[in-house]
Amino acid sequence: MLIDQYGRSFKTLRISLIDTCNFACLYCTDDNMMNHHEFKNQISLASLLASVAKLHQVLDLKSVRLTGGEPLLYQNLEQVIIGLLEIGIAQISMTTNGFLLLKKAANLKLAGLKAINVSLDAANQAAFFKITRRDKFYEVDQGIDAAIDAGLKVKLNAVIMKGVNDNQIIPLLQYAKNKKVSIRFLEVMEMGHLYQNKDHFLYTQNDILEQIATYYDFSPLNRQASATANYWKTKCGITFGIIANSSEPFCADCNRLRLDHQGNIYGCLSVNKPISILHQSDSDLHQTLEKALSQKQILRFAGSNLSMMEIGG
Repeated sequence: MLIDQYGRSFKTLRISLIDTCNFACLYCTDDNMMNHHEFKNQISLASLLASVAKLHQVLDLKSVRLTGGEPLLYQNLEQVIIGLLEIGIAQISMTTNGFLLLKKAANLKLAGLKAINVSLDAANQAAFFKITRRDKFYEVDQGIDAAIDAGLKVKLNAVIMKGVNDNQIIPLLQYAKNKKVSIRFLEVMEMGHLYQNKDHFLYTQNDILEQIATYYDFSPLNRQASATANYWKTKCGITFGIIANSSEPFCADCNRLRLDHQGNIYGCLSVNKPISILHQSDSDLHQTLEKALSQKQILRFAGSNLSMMEIGG
């Protein structure tokens, strides 16, 4: 079994299917990226599934999450899901901005998708446009309803940026309550154009909890092993989580491995050193995975100039 000196291994795989997105969220892109993003070639569907099959053979993966860029822009998305099921991956989920969900949710469920995280950083049109730079709140709202109706397990993700959308925390909690889904608030990550420049926008876990406490009584829930989020439940029944990547990091038991759309793996987002697994023998792959495992941080997330558009959440 592949395991490091801290007892960590890889059990969850996150696949970045594509490095393009139809939104331009402030925490992911700046003006320069919007105008000069260089798109990279993608490996074929067959090569992608073959890479996952090799990883699964060594790691006995428990789950796969599909990310982007925006994964709903990937042309062979349903075929990926079907292929992953055939490999033996039972739990397949996806993170999306939700814009195309209205058209695609039902077919994704039929293909075998189990759960979906929808990025929703505001609960009204004006605030949504301010952070995403797209006038598509109502389309995303309809997509969320379509995913719920299709029988997908839906969770909302909201990146909170100080001075941008920190006034949306309570409206988003109420939105989640109305939809009868859980929500997670994310501290902004020190990635891409925010590398070594996140503090201006950082709204911490304590900041979020203090704001929620002015409106709701809540109590903590037990954290599950390798979970990215801490969870609480309000007395009125709203479950919410906080991914406190900066103020309360979860490196100690992280079990995530990332595979990008070019066939490279990353053991940690803090280390922008992609490791190709294409055309590797089984023995070489084991050594490569040991190298990726050594990339994991011990105490805290250190940040990287790698863009989230390239590697996903």
